[in-house]
Amino acid sequence: MNSIVSTKPLHTRVMEAVLQGDKTHIQSLSSFFDEWDDRRTTIEYVSREEIENYQLHALNLTLEYVWNNNAFYREQLTQAGFNKPQIDTLQDFNRVPFLLKESLKGDKDKLLCCDRKKIGQVHTTSGTTGRPLYISYTLADHYIHDGIPKYTTLFDDSEDDVVGIALPYEFSQPGLGFQRLYQFVFGATILSLGKGGYLSTTDRTIDIMKEFNSTILVTTPSYASILAEECERLGVRLGEDIRLKKMLITGEGCSPQFRKRLEDWWKCPVHFVYGSTECGVVGVECSGHHGYHIMEGHVKVEVVDIESGEPVEYEEIGEIVITSLVREGMPFIRYRTGDIGFLKKSDCSLGIQLDTLHIRGRMEGQLKIDGTPISPFLLEHFLMEVPDISMWYHFVLDAEGITIEVEPFKTELTEKEIIHKVQSHMKQKIGIDFRVEINTQLPRTYGKVNRIIRKQD
Repeated sequence: MNSIVSTKPLHTRVMEAVLQGDKTHIQSLSSFFDEWDDRRTTIEYVSREEIENYQLHALNLTLEYVWNNNAFYREQLTQAGFNKPQIDTLQDFNRVPFLLKESLKGDKDKLLCCDRKKIGQVHTTSGTTGRPLYISYTLADHYIHDGIPKYTTLFDDSEDDVVGIALPYEFSQPGLGFQRLYQFVFGATILSLGKGGYLSTTDRTIDIMKEFNSTILVTTPSYASILAEECERLGVRLGEDIRLKKMLITGEGCSPQFRKRLEDWWKCPVHFVYGSTECGVVGVECSGHHGYHIMEGHVKVEVVDIESGEPVEYEEIGEIVITSLVREGMPFIRYRTGDIGFLKKSDCSLGIQLDTLHIRGRMEGQLKIDGTPISPFLLEHFLMEVPDISMWYHFVLDAEGITIEVEPFKTELTEKEIIHKVQSHMKQKIGIDFRVEINTQLPRTYGKVNRIIRKQD
């Protein structure tokens, strides 16, 4: 008997297998992207009016869906004065109540909007700021809905790429999320590197990247520096033995100067990616490095005043609030992230029209100097301008103020000279006299790095 090989694209065959003939409410959004595709453009380049029309339609689909399928959301909307799940303008979205992380802890089904039998995978948040949340995804969320919006400039990748993913795979969403993106949407070859697990040692990670000529690396900023250090120890030449066309860093915030040092070390462009297990990928830098272009096909992003919760204007700093637009299993609506930042209208040199988001760190991670909150990313940016110290450091807070703990790096300066250089540089940039201490070997961590140490009085 002759076997019959399907000529349908992989995406179509998987879609049919996942849905088994059933359409989801989210798939109607495909009409927007099909129309833009017919015009040979993407959501990256259409007008603000078209983006806002799309988002209004997507938000109303989401509101109607949760109204019909989730008791918690329906009660919240009813108490806010909604007698039907609809807004007439994007400004009306302010009437929808916020979703607070504290209200979700301890209830894995509170936001569930479908039969649990339909759930294909469960992920958890890291729990670094408290008890972790359990996030449920349908198979359609993973294999159909995420692939509806297209960003051909922000992700100019293809089946020719070999993508190393050095992120956690156990429970968390980012590792598997990026794997699905590159494997399913782009058809790229995946190297499931992991991040410091039993089989994913640094030397094995470097060896497989060399063996398969990895072109893209997705990892955290701290792990990228660990791998670079290991390459030096093993005599692996970055830019020659491993030649990346780009690196995506996520999972931890870092400053532009930290990124610049990674680019110099790895000899490739490095792009920030901002996202969460709750809402997926939220923003991606283009080559211009002027903020995260918001993935406005996937999410609606707001910035609100921390105290009042009222929306703030462009370029005003506040708390970042995210709404997922293409989620069936567990949509997040007006989710207060606890992250600080601001929005800007795009002035991208590539012509991308998507708004940009600029991150200033976590609310609880802000440092207070003379009563004024300062982003640790700002301090890191200036600290990383000193080439005589490594990319490992701590800000140690106690009753006396802030001590910067640094590690010497490829320098002929004495410890005393390094201390003086760091103090002088930070005084010039920040206007503050920091205490500086030398530690010749600061500990490395494969987990989420914590650079702020708060000592009890």
